[in-house]
Amino acid sequence: MVVRWLVTGAGGLLGWELCARLARLDGAEVTGLPRRELDITQARAVRTAVRAHRPDIVVNCAAWTATDDAETHEDAAARVNGDGPRHLAAACAESGARLLHISTNYVFSGDLEGPRAEDDHPGPRNTYGRTKLAGEQAVLAGLPHTGYVVRTAWLYGAGGPNFVSTMIRLERERDLVQVVDDQRGQPTWTSDLADLLVRLGLGALRGTAPAGVYHGTSRGATTWHGLAQETFRLLGADPGRVVSTTSRALGRPASRPAHGVLSHAAWRAAGIEPIRHWRGALAEAFPDLLAVERQRPPGTVPPAHCRSDRASD
Repeated sequence: MVVRWLVTGAGGLLGWELCARLARLDGAEVTGLPRRELDITQARAVRTAVRAHRPDIVVNCAAWTATDDAETHEDAAARVNGDGPRHLAAACAESGARLLHISTNYVFSGDLEGPRAEDDHPGPRNTYGRTKLAGEQAVLAGLPHTGYVVRTAWLYGAGGPNFVSTMIRLERERDLVQVVDDQRGQPTWTSDLADLLVRLGLGALRGTAPAGVYHGTSRGATTWHGLAQETFRLLGADPGRVVSTTSRALGRPASRPAHGVLSHAAWRAAGIEPIRHWRGALAEAFPDLLAVERQRPPGTVPPAHCRSDRASD
């Protein structure tokens, strides 16, 4: 049986990984559309693409992910994160395709300790989270029986810039790196999430995976500071060169959840094993991340969770 997949946002970190995973899957026909080929904010373009490619499964990896920029560009972020999923849901309702929509742990405020369940009440604390929540609601309302929301967090992988790759680079370029230690979450390898999405999509077609909300993050949890230290350890570098700081000290425009850990109970109902522990995944991913990062030219912009400093400054 041939299963046709359509991946939007195929040029991004997760979209690139998912297309690569599907290309190796027997019986899969994959069409990956980066933003230059499909702008999901355009309803007519979305409808045309879905009609042309006739997918069985659409995976929406397209998103506005610049959290700080969303604070001053809310309309633009809302068009991508809210209107785009609504257009996709309408096109999938018309064609009969299943829709897997990627969302974020930022739909929760992060004020409460402990993992957030799939059916916990959301309460985003920044513009990015509000626009992503709007996208979730559009998918679930438009496709009550064939819409799937997969919340993820702290993604890293070989398909594009990410926190782990930046830490690899900064270890080489800086004596000290300051990283926030007051945000807790689940580092998630795009390869693991791509595999999970494939299994969810096939379960959706078989009717064994109920529609609704799932949490696609690794098991275990750490802080950005802990993740940076583990990256230094894997490099054989001194983790003490990673210095803890606070979110307030960095002064970013958008407030981040302090507690961003998600639970994984919904996977049991679908008969799907959740993603493994983040440490084991990072260790396996590391050789590829290191190889890709060392091919890039020097110089980088630190991510929103760190500040790099030379010891002599």
